Amino acid sequence: MARLIYSAVMSLDGYIADADGRFEWAAPDEEVHAFVNELERPAGTYLYGRRMYETMRYWETAHTIAGQRPVSLDFTRIWQAADKIVYSTTLQEPATARTRVERDFDPDQVRKLKEAADRDLTVGGARLAAQAIAAGLVDEYQMFVVPAVVGGGTRALPDQVRLNLALAQEHRFSGGTVYLCYHPA
Repeated sequence: MARLIYSAVMSLDGYIADADGRFEWAAPDEEVHAFVNELERPAGTYLYGRRMYETMRYWETAHTIAGQRPVSLDFTRIWQAADKIVYSTTLQEPATARTRVERDFDPDQVRKLKEAADRDLTVGGARLAAQAIAAGLVDEYQMFVVPAVVGGGTRALPDQVRLNLALAQEHRFSGGTVYLCYHPA
């Protein structure tokens, strides 16, 4: 059975976006981006909320923009090769290949996806991830903690959920970002 992985870049105080919805402070440097590429390479399907999908669809055409770093081109190929499922009540049609829209997040359907998949799935977007976490679907938490405090915004992890986790891996980057990987205990 495939795993469902929640990966997020967050501030030291636990936010993926600040109170204004901005997240430029979380942009990975080349070292972090290369590490992320290796984590993402085995993923076969990305589960997104609409907002995360709208952010990530940049990668559909990123290869056409002049001056892209090799690490960005590598991620573009990884992203384009994966299937995407967008959970949205407002998005009518996807703007990217290998993408379908589902109106509602159904934990039972995601369980079936995990059972049938031969490659891991990832969940992106704090709101959608919160639903997957609350349903007990997340098998791994990949958290990149950026050395920034933003004081509020969109939390990386949901309120009202209690989890016991075991540290599986950690890695420190030269720019101060720390990668922490946890599994349910």
